[in-house]
Amino acid sequence: FADGPPKLYQLTQWLPIFEASTTERTIVVVRQIETFQALQGTTSLPILLVPTYEDLMALYDRADFHAVMYVNNGFTNFQSLAFQQAVHIHLNHGESDKICMVSNQAKAYDKVFVAGPAAVRRHAAALTWFDITHLARVGRPQLDLPVPNPLAEFTGTTITYAPTWEGEDDANNYTSVDIYGPSIISAALTLANCRVIYKPHPRVADSNNASVKASHRKILSLLTSAKSHDPNAGHQVMLDANVLGVIRGTDLLIADVSSVTLDHLYLRPQAPIVLCDRRTNRAQLLLDTPVAAGAHILDQNTIATLATDLADIIANDQHAAARRELRDFYFDGLEPGQSTERFWKQTRFEISEHDRALQELSRVRLISEGEA
Repeated sequence: FADGPPKLYQLTQWLPIFEASTTERTIVVVRQIETFQALQGTTSLPILLVPTYEDLMALYDRADFHAVMYVNNGFTNFQSLAFQQAVHIHLNHGESDKICMVSNQAKAYDKVFVAGPAAVRRHAAALTWFDITHLARVGRPQLDLPVPNPLAEFTGTTITYAPTWEGEDDANNYTSVDIYGPSIISAALTLANCRVIYKPHPRVADSNNASVKASHRKILSLLTSAKSHDPNAGHQVMLDANVLGVIRGTDLLIADVSSVTLDHLYLRPQAPIVLCDRRTNRAQLLLDTPVAAGAHILDQNTIATLATDLADIIANDQHAAARRELRDFYFDGLEPGQSTERFWKQTRFEISEHDRALQELSRVRLISEGEA
């Protein structure tokens, strides 16, 4: 993992999967001292700080790694890819329809693990000259984890607003915070017997985008005011809670094009989804984001009637059957527990195939005993 602490959420979601394995030994390699320090005490896995390329290659040569896995497309991954003896597998850090989930960088890895048929279609639609057989469908192992629901019991309807952040550039900006955020909270707060939960992406709270920052603060103000008027309503701001746990207690999700929406689809297919479209381009949204066919779409054309629409959705969920079909499309029909099993089975298969392929090479990288 070559990035700094702000992107650690991309790595930490994978750590429990590797920690739980009793047959495969995993070492976490980080490239920045700040990341190394931030990880101390957070995992039972060994953590190695390897800042330089020379030290990285020396480590690989000495440790005899059979697989190197990557949770993002950080540019320093390119250094690690130079190691010939291991199979290089890209994992990514979630399953979503964001354009950043499909990159030409996928061509650099030996294999790319994806959740299911939707991800395969996503790659085929966005990449030229890409060998689709480099993709392996393994589900989403994180959704097998027994993450507890942090929400107190509630007899009414729990509405969770879980927006994403604004991304690295405009093409990757799917957040609804600056466009609809305060209006979403205001509408949800008008509903009787409903509690409103605000669980934004970790990078929303410390956003450098002035509009996102202002809207986030407005949302906090609205919820603080609502809680003061009715302390028993149960409204909460949950900046640090595990979103997978929050999903388990959610009856209606309002979210953006993001992994949260699809995690909810898997964990709570019986619970409706309101999907936000900041661009108000319904045709493109349905083309790029299949889950939209199983959701109520919130855009500039529907924001004015959101309160009424939410009440109607709670009373009459018209997309339940579509969501169950979409769940299989995104996650390959896998049920809880099966993704982890398939992930490790596929990993062992790729290692075995790569080791066999190495034996057929006529040129391999050799070092003397004293070089590493």
